[in-house]
Amino acid sequence: MAKRRPRVCGIGPAFAVIGGKWKAVILWEMQAAPRRFGELKRLVPGISEKMLIQQLRELTADGLVSRNAFPEVPPRVEYSLTRLGASLNVALGPLADWGERYEKRAQAKGAEP
Repeated sequence: MAKRRPRVCGIGPAFAVIGGKWKAVILWEMQAAPRRFGELKRLVPGISEKMLIQQLRELTADGLVSRNAFPEVPPRVEYSLTRLGASLNVALGPLADWGERYEKRAQAKGAEP
């Protein structure tokens, strides 16, 4: 008799790609338009330069973000969502909505979320 594989939930692989504190926020900030590094640094308060570089490299390696370096002086680099990254942002929308509702509920109760 063949072994049955346990049902795997798709949340695990999704969170493996966007896990951590910063990746989902970085993706969310790119949804409107391509962003330069300095823009992302300003839009994601609290992230260090080193961490932003690392997260952008990982997002690029995972195929969620594309890096476009322009042959100019001084050099200019823009980061934008790929189709895969844009589709992930669509999926993150309801999660963001849920998070806002949860935070409001927690604040109404006088507790930290």
